[in-house]
Amino acid sequence: MRVESVDPYYLAMPEITDVGDGSQDMLLVRVQVGGAVGWGECEASPLTSLAAMVTPPSHSACRPVLEAVLGEQLDSPTDIARIARRVTERCFDLLQADHAWSGIEIALWDALGKALDKPVRALMGMGASQGAWTPYASVLFGEDAAETRQKAERIAAAGFSAAKFGWARFGSGSPDQDREQIRAARLGLGHRATLMVDAGTVFGEDVGAAAARLPALEESQVTWLEEPFSAGALDCYAQLSRLGRSVAIAGGEGSHNATQAINLMTHGRVTYIQVDTGRIGGIGPARVVALKARSLGREYVNHTFTSHLALASSLHPFADWPEGGMAEYPLELSLLARNLVPRPIELCQDGLIRLPDGPGLGIRLDIDAVRPFLREVTITVGEDPVYSTPPLLP
Repeated sequence: MRVESVDPYYLAMPEITDVGDGSQDMLLVRVQVGGAVGWGECEASPLTSLAAMVTPPSHSACRPVLEAVLGEQLDSPTDIARIARRVTERCFDLLQADHAWSGIEIALWDALGKALDKPVRALMGMGASQGAWTPYASVLFGEDAAETRQKAERIAAAGFSAAKFGWARFGSGSPDQDREQIRAARLGLGHRATLMVDAGTVFGEDVGAAAARLPALEESQVTWLEEPFSAGALDCYAQLSRLGRSVAIAGGEGSHNATQAINLMTHGRVTYIQVDTGRIGGIGPARVVALKARSLGREYVNHTFTSHLALASSLHPFADWPEGGMAEYPLELSLLARNLVPRPIELCQDGLIRLPDGPGLGIRLDIDAVRPFLREVTITVGEDPVYSTPPLLP
């Protein structure tokens, strides 16, 4: 089989608001291989990633991502790894290449699984196990402590035993203001639930500012503080990891290749490593990070804050983990993200989530439901056409 087509589509909500919600828009990728259609999603600026896919070449190591993929042989997972190396070689100086390739790589796994009538996890040597994870409801902090507590109460009422609150104004005010937000989340969830906090890199490289929040985090029995610093601040991660007593440090969503994520574990000393298949280069590199985490005695957790297409792809790299491992579960999705997958991954009666059964990613998309969100894009250089939105086919 060969990669017959790769079609990227820019979809977006009518209004993009200034909040940390990555589900407001997306770059959806459709690939066709041997008559099978696969879907993937890039977790990055959609139009920037789209440009990286189709940009005219600059030089031998700065070429469009699609050029390295179209027409390539695809009969097994080793072909996906080979195409990934080809993308790296030909797009070395194209800095958005990893993000752009991620959605394509996910779609190739989905298409290959459908063509061979096997789930992706089986293609990866995990058998047919659907996995079983404890989902933590992932939401933004409220505008104030009262709203945060209300959110936490709704999460508990929905049956979640774990939750993560993040971004909003956390870290931008005083430690006492952050303490109020953390306490509100704990009170709303109850004392038995697992609570995490995501700082959204707000502290930059200021270890002192991050450390000033540790007493409040410990007081409310927070399991981890996520992404306190920018992705490359390895020394800062390592310093904070030594300062925390009961609070672990997490990070990794900013990694856009496996080496960066592994460095965050080995040099940054994070306890929980969280990568996003839509950023790190797809399912294959995420699996590499998961296996390395296991060998180092660290915890691998998916990063997902967009659609359930992204959630399914992010769960596959550790579908063979022991039952009950933690998994991020985005709870406040936009209408676009909700409409994309008509049958989302939902909590089972035992409070766990599992991958759907079926070939590829096991996820069915409702293309007609998201068609109203499609944004037509045309890219030209002078009078030469480079890209025009193709028909959005099921």
